[in-house]
Amino acid sequence: MRVIRFLITLLVMVAGPRLATAQQATATPSVIDVPQLFAGTCGWCHSDGGRAPGKGPQLMNTVRTDDFIRFRIRHGKEGAMPAFAALSDADVDAIIKYIRSLKPEQG
Repeated sequence: MRVIRFLITLLVMVAGPRLATAQQATATPSVIDVPQLFAGTCGWCHSDGGRAPGKGPQLMNTVRTDDFIRFRIRHGKEGAMPAFAALSDADVDAIIKYIRSLKPEQG
């Protein structure tokens, strides 16, 4: 029994990092158009593409962490924001990148 436990531990130590690297290398890139997504879905609550508050908060210059934003996108907020659990990790990362890039519109 000790030998089996040892072999499993050894396998995880050796193969684990390789599997994680392989999964990262094969991750599919985001295919969503984030500004379009905001205009059609998020913009109902996050006005001006996230630049102004509406029913939901302004996202431009948010002090929230990426992890908080990621959690909120995935799980929503009861009575306030739907969950978007079906989005891929790459899609969520693209949305966070969009939020971080928001600047006041020039015009």
